[in-house]
Amino acid sequence: MRRRMSALAVLSAASMSMSACVTNVEEVHPEGWTPVTPDAVPEIAAMVPESVAVDGVLSGGTNPPFAPFEVKDSDGTIVGLEIDLARAVAAVMGLEFEPVEQDFAMILPAVQAGTLDVGTSGFTDNEERRKNVDFVNFLYAGIQWAQPTGTNVDPENPCGLTVAVQRTTVSETDDVRPKSQACEDAGEEPITILSYDTSDNAALSALIGRADALSADSPVTAWAVARSEGELELTGDMFAAAPYGWAVPKDSPLGPAMAAALQHLIDTGDYQRILAQWGVETGLVDKAMINEKEPDA
Repeated sequence: MRRRMSALAVLSAASMSMSACVTNVEEVHPEGWTPVTPDAVPEIAAMVPESVAVDGVLSGGTNPPFAPFEVKDSDGTIVGLEIDLARAVAAVMGLEFEPVEQDFAMILPAVQAGTLDVGTSGFTDNEERRKNVDFVNFLYAGIQWAQPTGTNVDPENPCGLTVAVQRTTVSETDDVRPKSQACEDAGEEPITILSYDTSDNAALSALIGRADALSADSPVTAWAVARSEGELELTGDMFAAAPYGWAVPKDSPLGPAMAAALQHLIDTGDYQRILAQWGVETGLVDKAMINEKEPDA
């Protein structure tokens, strides 16, 4: 019980609300973390559209906590793997990166409307989303389930289970809801889906036994398991591998500019260093792509 309460404190730290702001009361940067701040590259900075370059700021919509990609520290500052990477890309383009906290479901509409420059909140690049925005791909990940340690959950046989997800993520829309419908179509008990506003709350639900399992993007599930002090474990194989991407307005020159900046980080090794600091060493890209195609293709 003591160990479970300790693990509960670790995961619930990122879910505690103070003055309507979600903050993390523990140190969220990994041990040994150091900022990576590259210099601007003039020819890449020249690619940035004037509408973005005019104020020298790249605004990115984000919805913490979604560790390790974006999460708040004890001061309420948004940090994380994706924040570090977006900040480095912005620096190469001669810009400052400014994370803007927003409801996850509102980020892509804000990018389309031009009130945000880019969506930087762990977006899976898929065909449905590509109808309205382009994606600068920076990582490949899949869906991974976790279960309370010692239980026996099979993601391939989920009928009748209670599964926690973050609302509107692909774990809900492309994994758990279709599986639940398939259960009903087969005459079996559907999945009880617990949809939460944040991935931390979804993981917490599995940790305390409210849900039988957590379905989330593989780096998110791995982060939750690593911080659960042995109370959560992975179950089943990763599946539905797909690219993560930064959402930019459709056909905007900002896409090629960000892709060029990302390629610069890949070539210098800064990209690999940033991800390694957050424990991500698989799924890395060796070419910066837009909608899974090279920008000039």
